[in-house]
Amino acid sequence: MNVDQQDQASREAEQRFNRGMMLRLIVIVTLMFGFGYALVPLYKKICDITGLNVVTTRDLYGGSVKNTQVDKSRTITVEFDSNARGPFAFRPVKNSMEVHPGEMTTIVYEVANGQSRDISAQAIPSYAPKQATEFFKKLECFCFKQQTLKAKEAREMPVVFVIDPALPKDVKSITLSYTFFEVGAPVAQAPEGQLAPAPVGKGI
Repeated sequence: MNVDQQDQASREAEQRFNRGMMLRLIVIVTLMFGFGYALVPLYKKICDITGLNVVTTRDLYGGSVKNTQVDKSRTITVEFDSNARGPFAFRPVKNSMEVHPGEMTTIVYEVANGQSRDISAQAIPSYAPKQATEFFKKLECFCFKQQTLKAKEAREMPVVFVIDPALPKDVKSITLSYTFFEVGAPVAQAPEGQLAPAPVGKGI
């Protein structure tokens, strides 16, 4: 076999090797794609068997997030109330919604400072009936810290909560009420020539 024939044989062998490698790569990529595609129904099946669920959210203005222990056999009516103790407007975007125990839910409260000055405020929650208090779990809430509203500022403030599935069976509805009051409200100045009133609880 001369040199040209050897070169030709070498090139053909290299081409056969390259074709074989390409076929193997195509098979591997196809199998990987098929495996990844098969994982979706497989994962769903595992979730169904184990009771796990993918976390998905609804809209911010009163939606829910699925979680792993939702009791769909029960529906609780949650009503939302608001009280303002200061120079601002404060209200929930929804008056009520239906939720399942264990279902992560979001409600948004709106607040607007109509003053030309900054205002610091704090929200205090309360619940009715009282026995529901320990079963109402807030995961995120504007009541966790003081809020400072700039002059003329309007803001949306979410509350993310879950009703504990251990809530007594006789409780069908819960009211979540917030009192939003100004912190450090300015004291009115006394007219000239008069003494300002003494602070409550302190003598002169």
